[in-house]
Amino acid sequence: MSESQAEQLVEELRKAKVEELVVHSASLFASLAYGKLSQEARDLEQARLAIEALKALLGVLPEEQRKDLQAVVANLQLAYADAASASA
Repeated sequence: MSESQAEQLVEELRKAKVEELVVHSASLFASLAYGKLSQEARDLEQARLAIEALKALLGVLPEEQRKDLQAVVANLQLAYADAASASA
């Protein structure tokens, strides 16, 4: 990474709002979990880890986003249970 790229990255991080990054990270973990639960790429351990990471982020999210993501966690947990029972 060049010095100018590093400076640009530092500047972008200064502008970023932590709340937005947490919401983005939660969305990324949800997407990863769904992907790891698909039949084509099934990896239950990785899906479980992504679900647990998403659950950990729920506590620091604003109420508005928390409610939406709680539903996502519930759906992921159901999908995980289905995938785990199909693998057994």
